[in-house]
Amino acid sequence: MRNGIFKLTEWISRLAILNLLWIGFSLVGLIIFGFFPATVAMFSVIRQWLRGKTDLPIFQLYWRAFRTDFFKANGYGVLIAIIGLMIYADLVYLAFHDMSHLMLVQLPIFLFILLTFLYLFPTYVHYKLGFLTVIKQAFLIMVIHPLQTITMLIGIAACLVLMYYVPALALFFSGSFTAFVIMSIAYSAFSQIEVKQKKGKGLK
Repeated sequence: MRNGIFKLTEWISRLAILNLLWIGFSLVGLIIFGFFPATVAMFSVIRQWLRGKTDLPIFQLYWRAFRTDFFKANGYGVLIAIIGLMIYADLVYLAFHDMSHLMLVQLPIFLFILLTFLYLFPTYVHYKLGFLTVIKQAFLIMVIHPLQTITMLIGIAACLVLMYYVPALALFFSGSFTAFVIMSIAYSAFSQIEVKQKKGKGLK
C-alpha cells in the first residue's frame, strides 16, 4: 500500500511539473508560437513515460523536444488554425443562410477532422513521419480504432468536468492530465497496430 501511494504521488508530481512546463513554454513563445511546440513536447515526455522511461529528467526531455520540433509543431499549428477557421466560417455561413440540410451533411465531416486532430500529436511523436504522412496516419488510426476514439472522448470530457468543478487543479493538471489520457489511449492503439504488423511478418 505504501508503494502504491508513493507511485501515485510520483505520478502526480510528474504531471504537475509537466503542466507547469507546458504553460511556461507556451508563454515563452507568446502563446501563438509557443503553444503547439509546448504541446508536442508534452506528448513526447508522456510517450517516454508510457515506455517505462520515468527516471529520465523531465526538463531535459521537454526542452529537447520543444527545441527539435519547434518549427514543425508550429506548421501543424498553422494548419489546425486554418482548418478551424474554415470550419467556423462554413458553419456560420450555413447557419446565417438557413442551410440546415447542408449542415447535417457537413457536420460528420467536421467531426472526422476534429477526431483526426486528437491523434495528430500522439502520432507525430510516436512515428516521426513526414508532415502530411502524419495527418494521413492519424486519420487511419482514428478510423480503424473507434473504441479507442470513443474512450478518448469520454476521457477528455471527464477531464473537463473535473477541471470545471475543481478549477484549482487546472494550473497543475489541465494540459498534462488531458494529454496523458489522450496519449495513453493512442499508445494502446499504436501497440495493437505493431502487434498486428509483427504477426503479419511472422505469417510471411
